[in-house]
Amino acid sequence: MRFKAFEKVIPEINKLSLPGLETQLKMAPSFRKKLIEEFKEARKTAKLAAVLCLFYPSDSGETNIVLILRKVYKGVHSAQVGFPGGKPENIDKSLMHTALRETWEEIGVASNKIKVIRQLTTIYIPPSNFQVYPFIGISHSPITFNLQFSEVEDIIEISLLDILNDDNEVRSEVLGANRSKYSVPAFKLNGHIVWGATAMILIEIKTMLNLVLKKIA
Repeated sequence: MRFKAFEKVIPEINKLSLPGLETQLKMAPSFRKKLIEEFKEARKTAKLAAVLCLFYPSDSGETNIVLILRKVYKGVHSAQVGFPGGKPENIDKSLMHTALRETWEEIGVASNKIKVIRQLTTIYIPPSNFQVYPFIGISHSPITFNLQFSEVEDIIEISLLDILNDDNEVRSEVLGANRSKYSVPAFKLNGHIVWGATAMILIEIKTMLNLVLKKIA
């Protein structure tokens, strides 16, 4: 999708009700709903985090979003594909500011280049006991990334058209937090398997965009 066309569409997202958990679960492992119930008490004291789904124009004028490939480390999200984001710090005025600060720290995009459109449905991650607050943001000009190499292995630039393409929704075998293998719904984007919380956020965004595009068609 050309970015100039996307700029006209994105404000319409604010007029929609969030699709919510039921839509997120379309991209969740079959046992996710059961895990949420099992972690009901733990969720009351869950750690907080915020992430940003950033839309921006490519050099050729197409609409992209940016994902990151995390470093290999001793943790449940090692080497996974995700959005820039992280835990709040004392300097953050809100979780939205957390998402913006982390985006600056991890991929070098300053907050003054980003307009936050809206918050999405929060998502609970049982293995790490995090309550994640996703936000949609937009940069109106192409971006030069500057990676924080201590945390980010690589940048993954994804065309919006690839997200909207239903053929890129697949099933994949992944290694879970307990080191067991599971077959899960996922997106296959630029050769990467995107699953778990990141895929659940993407499916909510995709659902909203499809509703808007259908409305204006």
